[in-house]
Amino acid sequence: MSAPTVYDVAERSGVSIATVSRVYRNPDSVRAQTRDRVLEAARALGYVPSGNARGLASRTTGVLGLCFPDYADPDAETDAEVEAEAEADDSAVMLYSDQIIRGMERAARRHGYALLIAASLVGGPESLVAKVAGRVDGFAVLAKTVPTEDLEVISRRLPVVMLAGPREIDHLDHIEVANSDGERELARHLIHGHGLRRLAFVGGDPESPDAEARFRGYQEACREAGLPVTDEPDLRAEMMTQAEGERTTDALLDRAAGHDRPQAILFANDQMAIGALHALERRGVRVPDDIAVTGFDGIPLSRIVRPSLTTVRQPMRRLGEEAVELLIHRLADPTRAPVSLMLPVSVARRASCGCG
Repeated sequence: MSAPTVYDVAERSGVSIATVSRVYRNPDSVRAQTRDRVLEAARALGYVPSGNARGLASRTTGVLGLCFPDYADPDAETDAEVEAEAEADDSAVMLYSDQIIRGMERAARRHGYALLIAASLVGGPESLVAKVAGRVDGFAVLAKTVPTEDLEVISRRLPVVMLAGPREIDHLDHIEVANSDGERELARHLIHGHGLRRLAFVGGDPESPDAEARFRGYQEACREAGLPVTDEPDLRAEMMTQAEGERTTDALLDRAAGHDRPQAILFANDQMAIGALHALERRGVRVPDDIAVTGFDGIPLSRIVRPSLTTVRQPMRRLGEEAVELLIHRLADPTRAPVSLMLPVSVARRASCGCG
């Protein structure tokens, strides 16, 4: 037996297909008596609305999309133990995106939309855009996920919101967090609050706009305090994972003579900082007595590790929620001026720097 369709519900309840669509997409626009009749027919038939069915009446899908990069390592070894470690690390990497997804899902549901998530770059970013663009009413894209020229083409047909990083396309709505401000305040806290002078910064890929903005904030704090300011981070991680946090920490300690060892290591994200805690414990280095460690993001794991991680909290769920609100407003008024939002961050002072 085939699944009931929007046509079946319309026929059983004695209304048009457009009315059925409005009941599911905008129930307040339908009289209560009519709405109840449609919902009763749907329950009796076992009908579940889909984006495609709703689109027959309204030429929309009822779905919003989110594109973000898949950080899984394609060159990972196949040894069972290595695979297990890689999976654990990947789950940590996804915590940032997971929080954005939670925010988007909550807001999308509030507006009667579903969320389509595209996190795979298999086949290249062009295929990622193709997967999403034809199946959604609008989508949010994390910075550096999709080439600018492809976004230019897609944005002529669909609302697009850029998340994180600098505003690359002037006519698109854009949301970022105060990366530079947050890292500057964190470095100031270490310098002035704890009297630390020998600092090291571990950054990410120079193509990562967020990581670069955080490094600039660190540079500003060092410059203000009269500390040496380098043009590049002390080390760069290939990927901002726990494994890279361990590797870069080992490298920093191996190359530093005893009295030149940094008093604090600032990492461009929490995942790397958590990896550093593991490396320092393995080497018998006490945190924060010997070296302070800080991160950035404020992922849930940062509160659970021991010592708890001093970090900069960014509003990841709100980032997702605001993305949906911008998409909804853009769908309602395609001609309105583009919006650019800067969300504030806050320093969480915890045990890994000697607070809390």
